[in-house]
Amino acid sequence: MRVPSFSRSTAERAATVAAIGFGIVATFQLLLTLGAPWGRAALGGTNEGTLPPELRAVSSVSMVIFVAAAGVILGRAGFWGDRFSGAFRVGAWGLVVILPLGALMNLASSSPWERFGWAPFTFGLALATFIVARGRISNEHTVSVRA
Repeated sequence: MRVPSFSRSTAERAATVAAIGFGIVATFQLLLTLGAPWGRAALGGTNEGTLPPELRAVSSVSMVIFVAAAGVILGRAGFWGDRFSGAFRVGAWGLVVILPLGALMNLASSSPWERFGWAPFTFGLALATFIVARGRISNEHTVSVRA
């Protein structure tokens, strides 16, 4: 069975959706880092209210990772040009592997927020990331400027 290849415009749209999704998760992690009382919705859901300092540090690292993931996906879709296209390709496929594992971890969580909220959200990110990774990305980037 042959896996379909997606067009550039489909990959660009999927990259935009994925980047917004990664931005939502990064913002959530930032707010946890700053003390938002959403411990039940993160990191296994075992902390009610504000996360303890060591888990707030984990959230801050997670935030940076999710921002980087958005950059990789936008890069793979050609938004940053083709200078690092090989790294973006590898990074996108890395995310294709990692995101479903994260979704499965959310499904296994005791937290209903993670099982019913973050798990489907993460599966959606995985699908969008797969579309970007499989997309036909052209090295031709034209910008039209009107004077």
